[in-house]
Amino acid sequence: MQSYTIGQAARLLGVSPDTARRWADAGRVATHRDEGGRRLINGRDLAAFSVEVGQGAHIEDGEPYTSVRNSFPGIVTAVKLGDVSAQVEIQAGPHRLVSLLTREAVEELGLEVGMRATARVKSTSVHVDRA
Repeated sequence: MQSYTIGQAARLLGVSPDTARRWADAGRVATHRDEGGRRLINGRDLAAFSVEVGQGAHIEDGEPYTSVRNSFPGIVTAVKLGDVSAQVEIQAGPHRLVSLLTREAVEELGLEVGMRATARVKSTSVHVDRA
């Protein structure tokens, strides 16, 4: 399972690294240390926490969360597979995006909860890129 540094988690959550550190210090999200001593957050834990934070999200320092060319980098929070189709949910800062795509596409991309992905929105379609 993929893990994220505090800085990476902060970018995915749309907050400053200091805020992400404070949340980890307060026990709001579990961390562990790698061989080099860096604090990491398990991808599944970050996915669950991002949903919690996204539901009551705020923007820090007056900086709006913006999308460049309708691109929303975030973390996969749910993958629901059907026989032919699939539904993928991505939390990108305060934005929750849902994409309906083929099961084959999800399997080809290897999408699973806790991994980074980017939702690209064009009109009413959401395309998913594995990060």
